[in-house]
Amino acid sequence: MALAGALSGLVSGCRSPVPFRGGAGPDAPVAALGAPVPYIPLSHARPPVLDQRGDLPEAPPDIYASTQAGPLSAAVRDLPRRVYVPDAGGAAVDVVDPATYRVLRRIPVGRAPQQVVPSWDLRTLWVTKPAGLVPINARTGAVGRTVPVKAPSDLYFSVDGRTALVLDSRHGRIDLRDPQTMRHRSTIRVPCTGLTRADFSATGDTLVVGCASGRLARVDLVRRKATGTLRLRAGADPQDVRLSPDGTTFYVADRDHGGVWLVDAARFRATGFIRTGRGAHGLYPSRDATVLYVTNGGERTVSLVSFAGRRRIGRWRLPAAPDMGGVSPTGRVFWVSARAAGMVYAVSTRTGRVVRKIRVGGGPHGLCVHPQPGRFSLGNTGNYR
Repeated sequence: MALAGALSGLVSGCRSPVPFRGGAGPDAPVAALGAPVPYIPLSHARPPVLDQRGDLPEAPPDIYASTQAGPLSAAVRDLPRRVYVPDAGGAAVDVVDPATYRVLRRIPVGRAPQQVVPSWDLRTLWVTKPAGLVPINARTGAVGRTVPVKAPSDLYFSVDGRTALVLDSRHGRIDLRDPQTMRHRSTIRVPCTGLTRADFSATGDTLVVGCASGRLARVDLVRRKATGTLRLRAGADPQDVRLSPDGTTFYVADRDHGGVWLVDAARFRATGFIRTGRGAHGLYPSRDATVLYVTNGGERTVSLVSFAGRRRIGRWRLPAAPDMGGVSPTGRVFWVSARAAGMVYAVSTRTGRVVRKIRVGGGPHGLCVHPQPGRFSLGNTGNYR
């Protein structure tokens, strides 16, 4: 299978954003949006696996085709709609009802939780914290035993669903673990430390991860080895990484230079830079995959970048600096934490205005909107395909 063949159909970039309907609230159920977009249901069979030649499933022309507003996977269709907000300054995860904008409960998970990460099969929410990984049953809210892991900076899952990848920021490595038990299997050494965020190529055979040294590392997941690094610019501080809908370009947030790098996915070369705002940090595709929301943690803004035009097309101003966020299942609301203010904001994606402010724990960080449309989760706080 040639990668070029898998990426032959480019995203048109001209799809209309999810419309608002009269009488429906900003985060109304999907039924209020009219006819749902076509959906690829999650199979109950075993996940696709590598064949003897190491080939991966062919990628669709739009890698986010299954994450648009529409029916949810059967695995999560009856789960309660919630926004999970870890309190990095405390020891709990706040659970917010997106319909009433109220904090329903606080789930104790241990000191300094950082992110809430959906499992590949969408049934478990893994909380990352300095002492390890804590599983939460997405249906009941029950907390399982902490899995001891040293300094997990983020958690991902291979496209075939058979491997969990834990970024070890301190030691510059990626631990490969069982996705259910998190039992350690092997380790991939990365030629840089301070691992930040990552994303997969369209076919899932390559992982690109940011490093605190201002570089990106490319990891071959079939051969399980790092195959190269890319220095972006002197003083660069790469944060979130997200692949474009057509699978050709990695978008990389650079906190120090206040923008987003464009990196050719095939050649692993920087091809451009889009200035978005001071402290560019989190990257989140819109529900229709035409716009990339960029949280600018060094100022009180969220920038909107057009995937088709590869340029900034808008900016929202918020009451406080945004940290990490997530898009509602309908695409109508962008949920974002404001760590310094101890708040979570619900922002209308139509107007860019804050429709509600929710007071949460003192250090809200990597919030997770769950469930969302999609066949499976690749990790982070909501990277679905």
